[in-house]
Amino acid sequence: MRWYWIDRFVEFTSGVSASAIKNVSFAEEHLHDHFADFPVMPMPLVIEGIAQTGGLLACEKSGFTNKVVLAKVPKGTFHREARPGDTLTYTTRLLDWNANGSVIEATAHIGDEPIAELEMFFAHLQEEFLDGRQLFGTNDLLRLFRVFGGYRVGRTADGQPLQDPDLLGDLGNGDSPPRSA
Repeated sequence: MRWYWIDRFVEFTSGVSASAIKNVSFAEEHLHDHFADFPVMPMPLVIEGIAQTGGLLACEKSGFTNKVVLAKVPKGTFHREARPGDTLTYTTRLLDWNANGSVIEATAHIGDEPIAELEMFFAHLQEEFLDGRQLFGTNDLLRLFRVFGGYRVGRTADGQPLQDPDLLGDLGNGDSPPRSA
């Protein structure tokens, strides 16, 4: 991922659900093009924020061993735009998960007002599919999970705090930047 469309997790239950927020700011470059007199966050970016939230939910379930990519959005309902000053809340729920892929249902809200409702399918790529190509590093999604505070708010399905597998020791739990050598 090069662009991040969530700011942090606010809730995370392993294998069950995740919620994240995105603060929409006029400082974001895309708002100057959509549209000059009525700036809005383009709905594909809202979809991407939901996909990042749900994709990390699916990836964490495998202990960050699967490469999870958005494959399909078969259902979507959109109610209104997000504008500068809005705080989006993305809420995702894992409906199905297996070695080949996962399905989530999701909503985006501004306060109590829904702006989008989606269903998404994620593919879990196997190494043989990649044919030696590297889409992203093995620990990239784990790093993002930490940066977005997943271990800070995360819980197991029975309510226990999530334990960081410490695969990237230097990154900690997203509370501080990496230490320099």
